[in-house]
Amino acid sequence: MTKVPKYWSKAKIYLSKKDKTISRLIKHYKNPSETILTSRRDIFFSLCKSIIGQQISVAAANSVFFKFKKKCKNKINSKTVSNLTFSQLKGCGLSRQKVLGIKNLSKQFLDKSFNPKLITKMNDEEAIIYLSSLRQIGRWSAEMILLFTYNRPNIWPIQDIGLLRAISKNYKKNYLPPMQFVEVLKKRFSPYCSVATWYLWRSIDPEPIQY
Repeated sequence: MTKVPKYWSKAKIYLSKKDKTISRLIKHYKNPSETILTSRRDIFFSLCKSIIGQQISVAAANSVFFKFKKKCKNKINSKTVSNLTFSQLKGCGLSRQKVLGIKNLSKQFLDKSFNPKLITKMNDEEAIIYLSSLRQIGRWSAEMILLFTYNRPNIWPIQDIGLLRAISKNYKKNYLPPMQFVEVLKKRFSPYCSVATWYLWRSIDPEPIQY
C-alpha cells in the first residue's frame, strides 16, 4: 500500500472552501486511518478483483476472491492465472464470463497487447476508454482503477450507486439525485472529485473502501 496521495491535504482545504457539506464530512472523518486513499499499485490484481466483484454482494465477492487468491497461491499475476485451468477458476465460484474475462486479461498482459504503462501518459477519459477495451471491464470498473490504483485526483463515478446514495443523503435529494445536480457538484469539486467522492462514500460506509 502507498501513502496518502500528495494532493490530499491541498484538496481538503480547497473542497472545504467550496462546499459546506464536504467541509462537514472532512471535519467529521479527521482520523488519518479513516481518510487515507491507499493503493496497491498493482493493476493486474485490481482488475482481477474488479471482475470478481461485479454484480455480487461484497461478502460474496470477498469469499470468491479469497478462494481465487488461494488457488493462485497468493501470487496474483498474469503468469500464475494463465497456468490455471478454466475448471480451477470456475471452482472458485466464478461465472463462465468472469473466468473468460480473467483468462483474457492474463493473456493480454503476457502478450503485451494491453500495456498498463501507457495509462500514465493518458488523460482520464483516454485511460477509461483504454481500460474499457478489456473484457469484463466497463466504465465504472475503469474509473475505480483510476481512482484506487492510480490515485487520479478528479474521478467522479456517476454510475456508482454508493456515490449517488451518498449525494442523496447528504444533499437531501431524492434517490436517484437529478443528473443536473450531480454535474453541478462535479464542476464544484473539480479538480478534486476523487477526494469528494471518497468523503461522500465514507458518509454511508462504516469502513474505508479499498479496491
